[in-house]
Amino acid sequence: MALVKHLLERKGKVVWSIPSNTTVLEALKILEKHDIGAMPVVDGDKLVGILSERDLVRKMAGIGKVDFTAPIRDIMITNVYFVETNNSVEECMKLMTTKHIRHLPVVEKQKVVGVISIGDLVKEIIADRESTIISLENYITGQHIVN
Repeated sequence: MALVKHLLERKGKVVWSIPSNTTVLEALKILEKHDIGAMPVVDGDKLVGILSERDLVRKMAGIGKVDFTAPIRDIMITNVYFVETNNSVEECMKLMTTKHIRHLPVVEKQKVVGVISIGDLVKEIIADRESTIISLENYITGQHIVN
């Protein structure tokens, strides 16, 4: 099974993050501009939270409205689950499934180096399974023999 570092190599390591004093409206504009569903909240180099569209919607549904001028520190998730580059895709999928989360910051030497989504993991798992199937088909048909 592939490791997170391999997934990031294929996906790219561009990380859109925001500081905790960013307003809700600014954060929403960044999410929309980059077509992403979540961003790590980083103060300096320290991961202090995560903000997702889903969390914003749930917050709005719970209180009926959101102050778009408020800093995201008021609504971000502060109990952040994260993984490291040497974690396996399978470990990430298990964590996301058990914790009911859709995005995981990737941390290396205490610095955020990427973000992976449930969609990224599903694509990786499907590609891995397809590769296994092709290898097994080649083995069965004898195409694996090199002269």
